[in-house]
Amino acid sequence: MDEDYKLLLDLLPDFIIEEANKKSILYNIDEIIMDIGRYAEIREKDKAYQVTQRLVSYDDIDHIVERIPAFSGDNRSGIDRTLHRISAMKNRKGRIIGLTFRVGRAVYGSVEMIRDLLDMGKSILLMGPPGIGKTTKLREISRVLAEKGKRVVIVDTSNEIAGEGDIPHIGIGNSRRMQVTRPDMQHAVMIEAVENHMPEVIIVDEIGTEMEARAARTIAERGVQLIATAHGQTIHNLIKNPTLSDLVGGIETATLSDEEAKRRGTQKTILERAAHPTFDILIELKDRYNLHCYKDVARSVDIILRGGEAKPEIRTITEDGKVQIYKTSHENREPLTEKKSFIDEHAVKLFPYAINRANLEMAIQTLGVKCKIVNIPEEADIMLTTKAQLKRNAKIERLSADKNIPVYTIKSAGGEHLEKFLKYIFKIADLNEQDATAQLDKVVLAAIDRLKKGIKPIELAPADAFVRRYQHRLISAQGYRSESVGKEPNRRVKIYGKKDL
Repeated sequence: MDEDYKLLLDLLPDFIIEEANKKSILYNIDEIIMDIGRYAEIREKDKAYQVTQRLVSYDDIDHIVERIPAFSGDNRSGIDRTLHRISAMKNRKGRIIGLTFRVGRAVYGSVEMIRDLLDMGKSILLMGPPGIGKTTKLREISRVLAEKGKRVVIVDTSNEIAGEGDIPHIGIGNSRRMQVTRPDMQHAVMIEAVENHMPEVIIVDEIGTEMEARAARTIAERGVQLIATAHGQTIHNLIKNPTLSDLVGGIETATLSDEEAKRRGTQKTILERAAHPTFDILIELKDRYNLHCYKDVARSVDIILRGGEAKPEIRTITEDGKVQIYKTSHENREPLTEKKSFIDEHAVKLFPYAINRANLEMAIQTLGVKCKIVNIPEEADIMLTTKAQLKRNAKIERLSADKNIPVYTIKSAGGEHLEKFLKYIFKIADLNEQDATAQLDKVVLAAIDRLKKGIKPIELAPADAFVRRYQHRLISAQGYRSESVGKEPNRRVKIYGKKDL
């Protein structure tokens, strides 16, 4: 147990330490939750344990607050020269009534999957949901680039990258760190870093406002390599986000002439990229071992806006620690399920009823399927509506019966449900069949080998429904039992030994 971790444990009340010891998780804690009048909670990865010895009191909270630096404007504090983050919840009078401890660890080797991209000197944006490891990767990137002799400056708004206190954590190596007095001043400190300290690389965590997006563009246009993070799942999230779309070039409406619209086969009013993207490379973090990489953001955005499919590199880390890189190709995809749809992958005509067309068009572009939205039911091969609309509108069923057009329903008209529907109709998976099958087989069989050695049960990496279904079939064929556990987007397959059947 390192010294940083001991400093955190020293802050915690004895009853929490005792409970963690009983659960044998003292050295693996990720988060601790303490709220007045409730039982404390210890979190380890996806598991949570309640400390039921007694309820958290004001004295417990005050004892901790007295021993740490004052909370900043974003209600965050920490422990000097460590990466741990302590966040406060306050009542209406400003009294602290809850604390969230997030254990910070410097993970060396966490950038092996993108090390070659760092050497290109281009600006890189990392995307992913909270808790997936974006800040950890930024910290390691800072250290790696500084070791190469680069002048690296970190704009550290909440002291998450380089830790609390005036002396930065050793996890950033020789990088320099600029602290930010208030969260709403991050954009100003970004510009100050460029103007005053002559950096070759600037590192920024969580670009989230329009002013920060503009500051990022200013930095990139001055020839400084910018590496930053933003919340989101995919490149399509940025394209649709009016606040952050400038990071990928911004979106504007253009009107084509009749001849040009006819030549392109599109409407006269289309969406186009407004400017060159702030970031040259975009990385979608899927989990600790998998990411999608768009090495040419400008080209990828153009393809998506024209109704095509941007094909990212898929990078994974195998069990033996090697980086594997392969590309997706929609044209060569085959379903991972044996069941076939009655619809061939021709230009399927779809009539949406009470469905947002913009969301549907984005889902079609995201998956790259050959689906045409029609305006009247008579021209459609299939109809799509929500379950609620079908229940309260008998007209839909009459149309279906009169025109002999099948009707499909989804729970809601959100992008996630639309993509799930299109995947079902076209029976597509998220990976190239040849590469994906070989990789999935290798991972599953390696896990089964570990089961044979007595290591069980084993959980595979989170995956979508298509991949999980394939894994279940393969596991069953080997004579083992499996089940899906966890919640989306972290739902995964768990494998049990034969004697557990």
